[in-house]
Amino acid sequence: DLIYILMCVTTVIVVNFIHSRAGRAVMAIRDDDIAAESIGINPTKWKLAAFVLGAATAAIGGSLHASYLQTIAPGDFGIMNSIALLIIVVLGGVGSITGTFVAAVVLGIIDTVLQNFGTLRMVIYALALILLMVFKPAGLLGHYELSFKRKRQIRKGAAS
Repeated sequence: DLIYILMCVTTVIVVNFIHSRAGRAVMAIRDDDIAAESIGINPTKWKLAAFVLGAATAAIGGSLHASYLQTIAPGDFGIMNSIALLIIVVLGGVGSITGTFVAAVVLGIIDTVLQNFGTLRMVIYALALILLMVFKPAGLLGHYELSFKRKRQIRKGAAS
């Protein structure tokens, strides 16, 4: 239960960071470093802030992983785990928090279904990624984000 609570807290922190002034500055730097600097954003400061937030998130994730498994071994972090994380990011859409959650669930289901195929599973992953990049290059959800604020505005508009 603690893992899910901390996952939710970390997600809220990251989403709030993205929608804050600092998050907008980091996204401006991501889009165009020189243009962001020309409007007064210090790229070094905000890149460091994003790096620290990412490192803190990774530290929380690593400590939760270790506490869940009760042990850490180098074999736990092989190339297959790196590929799975990359697939989740590409499948969900780069820059989409909601898409990343959806992709993690979809990949978990696919992984469970394809468990009996062994190494052929990676070939199926590759084919799925190729098809996704051809037909939906922005990922499953693209840049769409689930927003409770937007849902409330839609309800208010429908009620009036």
